Amino acid sequence: MKINWNYIKIFLLLGVVFFLFAFAEKRNSTRILSDVNLHFTNNENLYLTEEAVNKLLIQNEVRVKSIGKEALDLNRVETLLEAHEMVENAEVFLTVDGKLGAEITQRKPLARVLASAPFYLDRHGFKMPLSEYYSARVPLVTGVREDQLKEVYPLMDFITKDEFLTRHVTGLHRLPNGKYQIHLRQLDFVLMFGEVKDIELKFKNFKAFYQKALKDKKLDAYEKVDLQFGDQVVCTKK
Repeated sequence: MKINWNYIKIFLLLGVVFFLFAFAEKRNSTRILSDVNLHFTNNENLYLTEEAVNKLLIQNEVRVKSIGKEALDLNRVETLLEAHEMVENAEVFLTVDGKLGAEITQRKPLARVLASAPFYLDRHGFKMPLSEYYSARVPLVTGVREDQLKEVYPLMDFITKDEFLTRHVTGLHRLPNGKYQIHLRQLDFVLMFGEVKDIELKFKNFKAFYQKALKDKKLDAYEKVDLQFGDQVVCTKK
């Protein structure tokens, strides 16, 4: 009987391939995580640091540098990161070279609320603590309690999304009657906004007034500008 060496070679080759595949799979599953790579998606200053994130993982006994890949619960790590008061979203993954990667989106403050314990109002309308690493340059809100954040949020959100208003508005103040004053950069008059309603109309009127007064060089002639009267802008001269 003639032996077909070609078939034997093929079977041996397949055996070697399966052995190498199984070996690689076993080695990969037991590989020790060597490092953590953090990427902050916000293109701005950091309200938390890599050191703070690593400290959070250590405190919760996620010893990334000494734990096998198969033993690491990625969902648990994401939950831990998203529980941090400065984190809005976290996506955790493993790289092929045995490293833990995390893309972190920070919370974004819209305003700083002056209270006995100051805090930020974030872009979703929730209370956000101040950061020990960076102080955001955002408008200052006064006269507002924590339970009134839902009231002031639409006004602050509109201002933040408007280039003209972002450039000029430095702060808001809530009066006891629920009406708001707006403080403006390099302008001497008080802008009376009133209650948080008809936001787009009021600011449209204000922009028209501003452009006209700027053209006529009369911006310094007023001590109060009131937006509470429909399509009218009522001004009080000095």
